[in-house]
Amino acid sequence: MAKKNVEEFLIAGGESQEMRNRYDAIRPMAEFVSTAVADGYDFSAEELEAVLKESGDSFDLIGNPAKRQIWWK
Repeated sequence: MAKKNVEEFLIAGGESQEMRNRYDAIRPMAEFVSTAVADGYDFSAEELEAVLKESGDSFDLIGNPAKRQIWWK
């Protein structure tokens, strides 16, 4: 179930520029996940890392302005 929650979160971010901008501004993963949980998504940092690893994505910020390449469309 947690994998499904992570996937729903990544898809929602892929569909919303506002959401991507908000979350890309959050640097530490712990704060990123706690914000997602506060927004109604139910997953842990470990579960997010597992889904990102499985999909070949990285939590690292890239570019200027810094963006994450984790969002799904």
